[in-house]
Amino acid sequence: MPAEKQPVPFRGAGFDPTPRRFASWIAFAGILLAWQAASSTGLLPELFMPSPDAVLSALARMSASGELWLHLGTSIRRIVLGFLLGAFAGLLLGLAMGIFSMARAVGLPIVSALFPIPKIALLPLLILWFGIGETSKVATIALGVFFPTAVAAKTAVDGVARNLIRMAQSFGTPASAIVWKIVLPGALPGILGGLRIAASIALILVTAAEMIGAEYGVGALVLGAGNLMQTDKLVAGVVLLSLMGLAVSFGIGLLERRLLRWR
Repeated sequence: MPAEKQPVPFRGAGFDPTPRRFASWIAFAGILLAWQAASSTGLLPELFMPSPDAVLSALARMSASGELWLHLGTSIRRIVLGFLLGAFAGLLLGLAMGIFSMARAVGLPIVSALFPIPKIALLPLLILWFGIGETSKVATIALGVFFPTAVAAKTAVDGVARNLIRMAQSFGTPASAIVWKIVLPGALPGILGGLRIAASIALILVTAAEMIGAEYGVGALVLGAGNLMQTDKLVAGVVLLSLMGLAVSFGIGLLERRLLRWR
């Protein structure tokens, strides 16, 4: 007699992640509790690593005095301006390189040559060009955002299924309609992924630029607190940077859910 048929269990669960809504909060709470316990027992000296209570107190003092909002607002303004300029230019060039052969032939070698240069190394040159004010800092952020956005957009266009494009061409679909209805939607996930990376780079660059030549900003706050050995304010500034990164990630996540609902 043939063996009785048994259902085969699904083994691809790792590729179909299930939301774990409270896991991250529990892990975060555990880290905070361990940190507080180590500080309370003296394992972490207050001078070198302040406790969560001390960091929260520093944040509360800076918030009440208005110092927190001055530094935070200045950094956010620089990030937004630099990110918008760099992302817009990067998208234009990246899409052009992905769609047009001449743009690819001219632009790709230039982008490949300039992309590896640490953009913060160009800040002294940008200060010579634009002065030590806002323009040089915004330009540094824009450059840092431009290159990963351009590369991501070009790579995302290359990743669009060519059989879809050829099928549309076989039906006589105009080139503009193919770009708008097939290429751009197909490339959008990769473009948004590149923007997520570019936003992180913008946060790193604004911090470094503010440490080099700025009176206000989260980077200036961290540098000034470190010079004065005010470790509670220093760690509070690092917490602000982490919160800014989480806010950026959350915003891009909302954009992905809105624009990629068709998936």
